[in-house]
Amino acid sequence: MTDYAALVDRYLAAWNETDAGLRAEAVAALWTADGGYTDPLADVRGHAAIGQVIGAVHEQFPGFVFTPKGTADGHGRLARFAWGLGPAGAEPLVEGFDVAVLDEDGRITQVLGFLDKVPAA
Repeated sequence: MTDYAALVDRYLAAWNETDAGLRAEAVAALWTADGGYTDPLADVRGHAAIGQVIGAVHEQFPGFVFTPKGTADGHGRLARFAWGLGPAGAEPLVEGFDVAVLDEDGRITQVLGFLDKVPAA
C-alpha cells in the first residue's frame, strides 16, 4: 500500500528545493525517467524538463514555499493532494491540487496539476 502522505512530503520537498543539483536528484528519485508533469502552464516529460519547470517557479516566486493543504489520499496507483504556495508562514498566494499517477514501484509516471487560486496579473 502506498503511503500517500510520505509521497506528498517528498514531492513538495522537490518543489521547494532551490539548489538545482539537489532538485535534480529529488526529481530523479520521484519520477520515472519518462515521467511527465502537466498543468495549465506547462506540459513536459523527463527529469530535466520537470526540474526546469520547478526552477521557473522559484524564479517567478522567489522565497516562496509549497505547503500541503489538507490530507493526501488516493487509491491504487493514484494519489491526490492539495497544496499552497506563498511566503513561509503566511497565507498562500497560489493554491491548487495535483493528481499523481504512480508505477508499480510507487514512482511518479505523470502529475496532472490544477490551479485553484492564482494572484491577479
